[in-house]
Amino acid sequence: MRWTSMLAIYVLFWAFSVFLVLPFGVRTSEEAGARHVPGTAESAPHEFSLRRVLLRTTIVATVLFALFVGNYEFGWVPANTFDFFDAANAIG
Repeated sequence: MRWTSMLAIYVLFWAFSVFLVLPFGVRTSEEAGARHVPGTAESAPHEFSLRRVLLRTTIVATVLFALFVGNYEFGWVPANTFDFFDAANAIG
């Protein structure tokens, strides 16, 4: 696989991982013991740490990407595993 393809796939894994890690570690104002700020949603995070989200996202994306590349190189799970409509293997 070319390095440009690997970079593009890593970026996709990273973008997916952002949405995967966003809900974890978030505390509302009520959970943090602070007063609710009028005009904001009660479910809004008390404080948002971009650095923490970026670090978590990078770790998760790197682990998932390493598993993807390992599967690509060593063929742990072949593509035909997910071929649910293969006429040759149809029952009957």
